[in-house]
Amino acid sequence: MPSDDTSSNGLLKVGIIGTIIVALCCFTPILVILFGAVGLAAVVGYLDLVLFPALGIFILLTIYALWRKNARSSAS
Repeated sequence: MPSDDTSSNGLLKVGIIGTIIVALCCFTPILVILFGAVGLAAVVGYLDLVLFPALGIFILLTIYALWRKNARSSAS
């Protein structure tokens, strides 16, 4: 069973990697080019409905992991 410190580090890694990937997809035309290349250009209009909430969720996940890691280190 993983310890709380290992769990916090994993949660932090997932939050940071997810935030970076979603931010790249939000602020660069990576998905627009990819969807256009595979013939799914009609989906591009709906990307904002998925990407902005996902960005918010990953940012909140990162903040929670940092808060949890800070709380664990201050309790020790």
